[in-house]
Amino acid sequence: MDHLPLKGLKVVAIEQAVAAPFCTSRLADAGAEVIKIERPEGDFARGYDDAVIGGQSSYFVWLNRGKSSRILDLASTQGRAHLADLLGQADILVQNLKPGALDRMGFASSALRKTYPRLIVCSISGYGETGPYADRKAYDLLIQAESGLSSVTGGPEAPARVGISIVDIATGATAHSAILEALIGRSVTGVGADIRLSMFDVMADWLTVPLLLQEGGRPPKRIGLAHVSIAPYGVFSTRDGTDMLISIQSDREWRKFATVFLAKPEMAHDPRFATNVMRVRNRVETDALVAAVFATVPAVEAESRLAEADVAFAAVNDMAALSRHPHLRRITVETPDGPVSYPAPAPIFKGAERRHGPVPALGQLAAPAGDGKTGR
Repeated sequence: MDHLPLKGLKVVAIEQAVAAPFCTSRLADAGAEVIKIERPEGDFARGYDDAVIGGQSSYFVWLNRGKSSRILDLASTQGRAHLADLLGQADILVQNLKPGALDRMGFASSALRKTYPRLIVCSISGYGETGPYADRKAYDLLIQAESGLSSVTGGPEAPARVGISIVDIATGATAHSAILEALIGRSVTGVGADIRLSMFDVMADWLTVPLLLQEGGRPPKRIGLAHVSIAPYGVFSTRDGTDMLISIQSDREWRKFATVFLAKPEMAHDPRFATNVMRVRNRVETDALVAAVFATVPAVEAESRLAEADVAFAAVNDMAALSRHPHLRRITVETPDGPVSYPAPAPIFKGAERRHGPVPALGQLAAPAGDGKTGR
């Protein structure tokens, strides 16, 4: 594993739940030594569910591979002393405690940066450290609702939760990219960084398009498995009852789709459908036209004609289908109760395949990923 890009870097992670562990699991994958600080009772994500072998939590097994677990009671003088020792050796501190909690323990980011100028500190919170909501507790679904994400998710009848912890995951991924930027910056300037990141800000950024639609006088509507700005883009049923989701992204694609799949070349230039703007404006007629053709062909023929028309399409799968999907890549990770197989991280580094470290039991130390040097 000598080729891993973050080998030799040490990360102290005062983390719990999902957002920060997502970030640090990716740092561990890249070779960093990640020391996960847990309270005596452990990260509460260890108890989120008992779905994995031996009654382990699916969230914890997914997001804590490759880390060491260090039990510290940060309310105690001894615990804080141990933390100070660790930070003196660290390159990166990631924490998602309540805003101000580390400050009260004597570990304010500004003070740490003065003592350790090369240290990169990434603090994750619900609403940031200033502003009217700074003191509010925040969890994934709460931010989905507060940010307006739930208002554009689901069908016409009611708002809905995105089916995964999308806010936490997005925040963890954003933290990961920000830390990598800071590492690049440190390699040039020799100076670390103080990164402040809130779940609300991450979601607001991701919601820019529906916000601009709202402010432009076209408030987005919930339309289920369809797209508010593109048509046809939705689910259609074949003659044998198979649901297929298709997407027409351009007017060029529509012309070929009309000729090859619909077998109605005149619809390519019909003013009601010739441009995406008009297809969206006439969505009911557009979808009815497409649905009528789908209803006349079985799934096998529909797939063949869609492929011939070079149209993007997908099955409407569930988790059982994903579990046996022919395109699913997996990794196997060791855990305290045995090996667990789950989806592989998306990046593939050709010629530099990665192994993924085990999930630690509470308080379980692991061999450093690097050679003992901290990169400081």
